[in-house]
Amino acid sequence: MTDFAESDWQLETLAIRAGADRTQFGEHSEAMFLTSSFVFENAAQAAARFGGTEPGNIYARFTNPTVTAFQTRLAALEGAEFCVATASGMAAITSCIMGLLSAGDHIVASKSLFGSTVQLFNTILSRFGITTTYVDLADLAAWEAAIQPNTRMLFVETPSNPLTELADIAALAEIAHRRGALLVVDNCFCTPALQRPLALGADIVVHSATKYLDGQGRVLGGAVLGNKQLLEPVFGFLRTAGPTLSAFNAWVILKGLETLQLRMEAHSRNALALASWLEQQPAVSRVFYPGLPSHPQYALAQRQQYLGGGIVTFEVKGGREAAWRVVDATRLMSITANLGDVKTTITHPASTTHGRITPEARAAAGITEGMLRIAVGLESIEDLKRDLLTGLVG
Repeated sequence: MTDFAESDWQLETLAIRAGADRTQFGEHSEAMFLTSSFVFENAAQAAARFGGTEPGNIYARFTNPTVTAFQTRLAALEGAEFCVATASGMAAITSCIMGLLSAGDHIVASKSLFGSTVQLFNTILSRFGITTTYVDLADLAAWEAAIQPNTRMLFVETPSNPLTELADIAALAEIAHRRGALLVVDNCFCTPALQRPLALGADIVVHSATKYLDGQGRVLGGAVLGNKQLLEPVFGFLRTAGPTLSAFNAWVILKGLETLQLRMEAHSRNALALASWLEQQPAVSRVFYPGLPSHPQYALAQRQQYLGGGIVTFEVKGGREAAWRVVDATRLMSITANLGDVKTTITHPASTTHGRITPEARAAAGITEGMLRIAVGLESIEDLKRDLLTGLVG
């Protein structure tokens, strides 16, 4: 009889079964360990645990069985050897950079980044001597030209927030490795259900687990994934600085992963239908969605992603006034900047998620005053269309 090991499981099975380690009580649902510390059998074991010569839990700032279960499951989904869970997506990015880079190092990043990521790079990392050059996400020649002798990292979101631009991960990985740099991919929008950057050559994947990994807008969380030896300094930063994922939040996200594949397929199906409908509306000047043939990188999306994802961005004619009118006319969609929820959300990026960056930086990233971003949820697509129609025709 052929052995049926975890390594043979498909993604849907891994999302439900990977990382489960039952206690002596034989629970079916994963246990939640709400404790700050762990008791040792004797002084020798305590010394061995702290010294790293014996595996085991020590203190919940950096070791907890529930968090470990989440890390193991997400690593299995991403095809990663190791995962470091963090308190939020921004904590994941911060831990990754602070663990791997030093003063004097240089990052090449896409212009199309989440506003808080830009703020982190520009206002905080620069104070510690880590500099960043921004390039057009899809321009491979620009990435190559921006690399300096001290460049240690290429950082990209793909699809980007909010324009859903795509980077060619395999091509960027080749550039990064040829020049001695790491490629870090923020996989928040797709999740491993739709895209696996490590399999395409990326060195590190970061996540805001707050979004689709949880899937219901309940808790904050983040993760950094990759090779164990590479990420040891990231774990060391977490152990010392403490941007820690709580056991409760880890358990909630762990349970969210069980439905990840089903949800991402449903989000993508609804998003494609809404994007196609928006393209037909006279008040809409442009729609951004990787699953549309009109998307400039549609061919890359078909090759690199399983489906288009749940984010639809579009421009309305009339600038901010018209965009706000659409937002204010909605009665079903939630007016909030969060995304990845089963509930559809709508936001005006120029005044919310990207409101803290300069107008020049917004313009360079292609974020206009008439732009709206919808994180398409799992409600009836006909109800979502009706909810938008009032503001679009008013």
